[in-house]
Amino acid sequence: MTSRADAVVALRAAGASFVVHIAAPIPRVLHWGADIGEVDPATASALAHTAGPAQLNNSPDIPRTFSALPTEFEGWSGTPAIAGNAQGRATTPRPRLVAHEVEREGPESGGRITLDFEDVVTGLRTTLRYHLDEHGVLAVDAAIVRDAALSPRIGGAPYTLDGILALLPLPERAAEVLDFTGKWCRERSPQRMPFGFGTHLRSAHRGKPGHDSPFLLVAGTPGFGFGHGEAWAVHLAWSGEQRYLAERLTEGAGAFSSIIGAGEELHSGEVILEDGDRYDAPTALFIWSAAGVDGLSDRMHRRLRSRQSHPRAPRPLVLNTWEAVYFDHDLDRLTALIERAAEVGVERIVLDDGWFRGRREADAGLGDWYVDEQVWPHGLAPLVDLVRSHGMQFGLWFEPEMINLDSDLARAHPDWVLGPAEGLGPASRSQYVLDIAHPEAYDYLLERIDFFVREHAIDYVKWDHNRDLLEAVSRGDDGDRPSVHRQTMALYRLLDELRRRHPALEIETCSGGGGRIDLGILDRTDRVWASDCNDPVERVQIERWTRTIVPPELIGSHLGAARSHTTSRTTDLSFRLTTALTAHAGIERDLTAVDNAELAMIATWARMYREFRPLLHTGRVVNADVADEATALTGIVAQDGSAALFTWSRFVTSTSGQSGRVRFPGLDAAATYTIAIREDLGAASRHQGDDPEWVADAIQSPIAVPGAVIVSVGLPLPTLNPQQAMLIEVRRSQD
Repeated sequence: MTSRADAVVALRAAGASFVVHIAAPIPRVLHWGADIGEVDPATASALAHTAGPAQLNNSPDIPRTFSALPTEFEGWSGTPAIAGNAQGRATTPRPRLVAHEVEREGPESGGRITLDFEDVVTGLRTTLRYHLDEHGVLAVDAAIVRDAALSPRIGGAPYTLDGILALLPLPERAAEVLDFTGKWCRERSPQRMPFGFGTHLRSAHRGKPGHDSPFLLVAGTPGFGFGHGEAWAVHLAWSGEQRYLAERLTEGAGAFSSIIGAGEELHSGEVILEDGDRYDAPTALFIWSAAGVDGLSDRMHRRLRSRQSHPRAPRPLVLNTWEAVYFDHDLDRLTALIERAAEVGVERIVLDDGWFRGRREADAGLGDWYVDEQVWPHGLAPLVDLVRSHGMQFGLWFEPEMINLDSDLARAHPDWVLGPAEGLGPASRSQYVLDIAHPEAYDYLLERIDFFVREHAIDYVKWDHNRDLLEAVSRGDDGDRPSVHRQTMALYRLLDELRRRHPALEIETCSGGGGRIDLGILDRTDRVWASDCNDPVERVQIERWTRTIVPPELIGSHLGAARSHTTSRTTDLSFRLTTALTAHAGIERDLTAVDNAELAMIATWARMYREFRPLLHTGRVVNADVADEATALTGIVAQDGSAALFTWSRFVTSTSGQSGRVRFPGLDAAATYTIAIREDLGAASRHQGDDPEWVADAIQSPIAVPGAVIVSVGLPLPTLNPQQAMLIEVRRSQD
């Protein structure tokens, strides 16, 4: 066998490996998944030697390959990595490797592979970068530069880029696909299907990822779950329009069965590259796990927590004023609310929508970022001073990217409204979109937000974005141009500049709730608002799946009123408190309208939040694989396994009268644990006679249970009534 070891590069980290055969004209991915150990010359040679498939009947005369930048030239009939044209020409790209660089960060700490390509057909120079980090997450970045000198046939004709995708191959055993859909107040609803032949394509055409965002595209072994099965996934770290695909052709993908990938969804003509122009594709993050979806989550959470910008201080208990007062801003009323908040232990007050000029309802004022003197005759200072007098932080709501036509800003600058010259389409939520890529509009927003942050030493900004972008074009002398990409880049510049000027400022990303949650926006913000829905029945599922990527300390979760603002469902206080406990907790209700008993219970909950906060905001998220979808056992386990807090929930009734033994994931089977049922927030209502004996005992005082029983055998859990939850505290014994 001819040795190919010198052309094979392997990166390894955290039990994952990525192996590339660097060879002209196009490198190929030989392996992405489980760590195969040190790739010695024999292994490298064997991987390269076995990378070619059979040559099939009625096919090209040489075996098809699937390269790092797959094209039709290689016989690839699927979705190409690069698509575009130079005024209708140069539609058959043939990139060829001209240089490469390998940087290893350690034998098992990952590293980088950089591949540089030239294409004489399209006149494009493409750089492809793979970075396997210490957590086993593979980041793929691509950059394209138009170089007219490369392509004399088309000369200086501009190149219209239709798209560039990061694509990786998958083995035959990846036979099921999981991704997400949803709507306002029902974000991140999972959908699952067999990985059939053809293209499973999910495109976001909303100017943002949207409430129906694919969020995370997963391919896995049949029946993979939270804690079992092999899974390969991709997430696009981009806050504009997105494209995800899982694709399986009958002839396969080289030696592999199928592919998975993602990239920016570009409108026709949105990116036109003149000579010397550059386009940087959003980062696509690829994650592999041998331990199901929770294994994917663990890698992503570790990656996020390792960032220099990740919040380190305890996440303060928040009170947001929206569902407490809505637009009824009155200093006396807010004073009473803040006094009550101080009683229960709130640490941050956020003044929501309604503080700026003309904003008495949702149909006017957006864009006029000046304090409404009619409501606040002395400005916001009296309110801010009151908040600070109680030792609390102060936050303020903005919706910078939106504008009402009934605003001084729209009347003064109608050309700043994003939309076609032929006339605007219908409003959504009575609002339109501000063209923040317009230099003067950008400068105005930066000055206004910066003013308030400086004037009041604001700790926290809630940054909202309440409508989709439709007909998102900027008007110019040369006509309308698609502008979602420009709008997204302007948003990033705006956030980056605010953070540069105010390094301690925290920003929450909200988009009608969970309409813009991705790791591109999270590179610039400190918290996501998972949904506008505070109904705990909906919320517990929304947050459960949001945690697939986002760790709990970055997810805002608030206590709402008994009767939900968004669903009109009425739920018990204990269920609402339990649901809001295990993330970045807050309150979204009028505390002046609750009685003393309820106020005391909220104060108890606040103390529990402070008690468990160190665990909740650093631990590993786990989910039990249960047969009854009407129930869920979720937990957060300390990284060293010393403690955990589990939540046993029931959403609706089901046929089963008993849960049977449910195994608790994430714990050590060789350890001994004490288990306590925490009923500080009230006892969950049961749909049974008596509890299992161990539960009755653990309510009275902690009981000792061997880890082998908890982890490997499981514990019978009580049958709760619908819309009920039980907190189970687990601690490792010291002896």
